[in-house]
Amino acid sequence: MDKSGFGGCQENGTCLTALCQVCSLVHTWHPCIQGFLLNVDFPGSDVVDLYSPSVEHCQELCTQHPSCLFFSYNRSFRCYLKSSSSGHPQSQVLLLGVTSGYSLKTCNLEPTLCFSQVFEDVDFHGGDYETFFTANFEECQRVCTLDPVCQFFTFVTGNFSSPDVRYKCHLKFSWFVPRPAAVALKSGVISGFSQKPQLTQHFATVCQSQLFSNTDFRGNDFLESQAVSPEHCQFLCSVHPLCTYFSFSSNDFRCFLKNNPNSMVAKTKSNFTSGISSHLCQIDESWAKLTYRDIEFRGSDFRSEVVNFVDICQEKCTEDPNCQFYTYHNGSFFHPEHRHRCYMKRVVTMPTPSHIRRVDNVMSGFTLRNCRSS
Repeated sequence: MDKSGFGGCQENGTCLTALCQVCSLVHTWHPCIQGFLLNVDFPGSDVVDLYSPSVEHCQELCTQHPSCLFFSYNRSFRCYLKSSSSGHPQSQVLLLGVTSGYSLKTCNLEPTLCFSQVFEDVDFHGGDYETFFTANFEECQRVCTLDPVCQFFTFVTGNFSSPDVRYKCHLKFSWFVPRPAAVALKSGVISGFSQKPQLTQHFATVCQSQLFSNTDFRGNDFLESQAVSPEHCQFLCSVHPLCTYFSFSSNDFRCFLKNNPNSMVAKTKSNFTSGISSHLCQIDESWAKLTYRDIEFRGSDFRSEVVNFVDICQEKCTEDPNCQFYTYHNGSFFHPEHRHRCYMKRVVTMPTPSHIRRVDNVMSGFTLRNCRSS
């Protein structure tokens, strides 16, 4: 399964009008196909490959991904998301152990975010933020479900080879809030976010936060992300269970998440802003209400349309359940054919383990919060 081929509706981070019109057209007329093709591979046309514990989970990944139209899934838990300008696989070949299918984008179905299946002898490797011992996997899953940041878990059973880690419950995290993959300066564009709430959990107490200008909290980085502002970076830090504080570089929109609960060393550094994570309070989302002039959110386009004003672009994004953020080309954009075009964007936010492997006598599964809400 090669990684060459169609790479989504973008070139150098900007969605080309003609190609994105093709993508929009494909999403409009491509038939709704819900079933799976057993022992069939769609070779080539890969956009990205991710780990997934089941073909149903893989299909939902394809449905959430902005440019995926079809996929192939194998016994090694690899989910190959694919796309093409025609909207169809280039070919189909018989291949034992591979299952293929199509995105459900055109089916107008409610997102399937409830994954209640528990996977025996399967380890969701990585993403750990807390471990403790429980009597069984049901208790481990119950705690994961009650913890608002837990997305999935791995439980070590009583038959595991190493006695000292038996009955250990590993709570795990993956991003459930949308994050632009790349943020960059570009004249003639305005970017922003859907006005739908970023978080579903609510607290009576509003978070009290402080930002330290021209300050870098040195070292202790565990993750780097893109952010549009210091407030956005603070939001990402507050959402991630391992983040204790952060530093944001305004020169290149880099957000450095840091973990050290024992010490915090501040150094003066121009164009850096730092701050501290918030805990058990209503996190400020005012940064998502703003628009950001001459800043582009590159890639992740799933459709575009011409509108007269950026306010209309924001409204269109908010009304579309699939849109998470957008970039609008205003009347001063250098390319006349792209002016007044609203590029709507999304990324995968469903629970997604970074690595999956077979390990005897462990059990893995997902939070059941989405099952209860659905």
